Amino acid sequence: MTTTTLNQAGAERHRLYEDVLAMISGTMFVSLGTLIYTESMLTVGSSAGLALLLSYASGWSFGLIFFVVNLPFYILAVKRMGWAFTFRTFTAVALVSILSKLNSQWISFQHLDPLYATVIGGGLIGTGLLMLFRHRTGLGGINILAMYLQERTGLRAGYFQLGVDLTILAAAFFILPADRLALSVLGAAITNLILAINHKPGRYMGLS
Repeated sequence: MTTTTLNQAGAERHRLYEDVLAMISGTMFVSLGTLIYTESMLTVGSSAGLALLLSYASGWSFGLIFFVVNLPFYILAVKRMGWAFTFRTFTAVALVSILSKLNSQWISFQHLDPLYATVIGGGLIGTGLLMLFRHRTGLGGINILAMYLQERTGLRAGYFQLGVDLTILAAAFFILPADRLALSVLGAAITNLILAINHKPGRYMGLS
């Protein structure tokens, strides 16, 4: 431990390669979960859910919409979370946008049960977000606000996002069939419970 960089509270800092691996792994999980949701015409909450709904409604690429939707939130990220966090988040959003496009070329599904897609897709997205959060990296939009509120007020990021996600899912009522909407609510619960259970203030002390 003598060569390990610690902050004032004694928390071990992540090494650069650890941050990079978490960035790659987390964005791959999220982009794969998003592809599974797209194939099943499901949606999630947060800015990714908004991008999916706009993609369904307009026919435009999810990756492009996701990248554009997140641009305004970088102002908050710079002011409240710093340039390092903003750069990592911008990079993560760009990677998910690119990987979402590439995944559709690399993977195809002959059969994908909607309930299975809901569970595995929500699990992949939640796990990917957890990786990113633990390395002080958001995935744009609501993630930035959720991480800021957790650090400043102690409000758990998962619970805050669940409330916002349910609001976005309510808007999906006008776009998605009823059965897909119900499954999307289940998927949002799975994603956010993974965050709420595993990303509690003080439980994970690694810093980037």
